[in-house]
Amino acid sequence: MGAWLNLAAVEAELRTAFVGRRLLYHTSTGSTQDVARAEGEAGVAEGTAVLAEEQTAGRGRMGRAWVSPAGTNLYLTLLMRPPVERLRSLSIIAPLATAEAVEETTGLSPTIKWPNDVLIAGRKLAGVLIETELSGQAVKYALVGIGLNANFDVEQVPEIAEIATSLKRELGREVNREAVLAALLNRFEALYQEASRGRSVYEAWRSRLETLGRPLKVTFGGQVEAGVAEDVDAEGSLVLRRADGSQVTIAAGEVTLR
Repeated sequence: MGAWLNLAAVEAELRTAFVGRRLLYHTSTGSTQDVARAEGEAGVAEGTAVLAEEQTAGRGRMGRAWVSPAGTNLYLTLLMRPPVERLRSLSIIAPLATAEAVEETTGLSPTIKWPNDVLIAGRKLAGVLIETELSGQAVKYALVGIGLNANFDVEQVPEIAEIATSLKRELGREVNREAVLAALLNRFEALYQEASRGRSVYEAWRSRLETLGRPLKVTFGGQVEAGVAEDVDAEGSLVLRRADGSQVTIAAGEVTLR
């Protein structure tokens, strides 16, 4: 097991106005999403970050379990309250902020697998899970969960050793988790604020996508679509070209890629 996070070291490197300024830290919890949901129901400040050293019931997209050993990785959920027209941008911002923070602190250059996995050399480094609570047509809160393999020895978990990686595995040494976390919070807020002002965030995200041009099978809402990933739109949706030449646009919600 690694050492616990030094929160003072994280705070010293934060340049945010609100993201991560209220930080709830758990050595162990079921899931940071569940803790953040309770906080959201209580009406806490936007930008609240829930951080856990260990999740006993961590989950990824589609209800899949997320392997969450203690003291080695980063598991956090950010509580955001975007206007409804900017809600979709969270699925662009979260993986992009993760990739940029990794690049800034380690020099590695992650790619993004649509809709929201962060990869290095084709192996999964981080995953994003976004859950939203609406009140009528308004966003009550959005939970942005990010799990990032930092100092995790993926070889110790045979079922993911072939498909996953960690910063430690890629660099051959342990990383400073505090620096990576602070960079992630800093990039997230910067991109969140920038996203309302134009296309630069979308372009940066699109340029890291390794999905474009590839044949895919996409499962969503009980439907299966197959084709080539032709493009993505500014909302984060995937444009798939079917074999017959027709196009279908698929939102980044609950989909699985095959």
